[in-house]
Amino acid sequence: MSEVHYISQEGLDQIKKELAEALAQRPVISAAIAEAREKGDLSENAEYESAREAQGLLELKIANLQNMVANAKVVDGSQLGTDKVQMLNKVKVENLAVKQVMEFTIVGESEADFSKGKLAATTPIAKALIGHGKGEIVEAQVPSGVLKFKILEISI
Repeated sequence: MSEVHYISQEGLDQIKKELAEALAQRPVISAAIAEAREKGDLSENAEYESAREAQGLLELKIANLQNMVANAKVVDGSQLGTDKVQMLNKVKVENLAVKQVMEFTIVGESEADFSKGKLAATTPIAKALIGHGKGEIVEAQVPSGVLKFKILEISI
């Protein structure tokens, strides 16, 4: 059984767009394989091998995207609360060790982009925060040790 992928509607729409683009590439790669096949001996045809490899990578990408769409569970932002940290909440925290304030949104793994303030729910920091409320101090076990965070704000 496949794992459920929690995702926002925006994230699901993006994955569906990527899937459509990947599916549109199938005929292009098939044509490249056919063209390379026409050039004769396939055992020494680098173009044919390259096209077949590209086809394999494309099919793997398509399968992964289809799996993500099939197992997606869209989190409805309108149903979210701000009493406890949960998926799609914006969270402002203070790293108590360095007195640094950070803000990020907890998202599904496929939507994570730390440079844009989107933290995957599967990360140690997000796992530590989920289920806790404003004012609480949580500990996150990260590769460099234990980090302590104080939750300053929870919003949608």
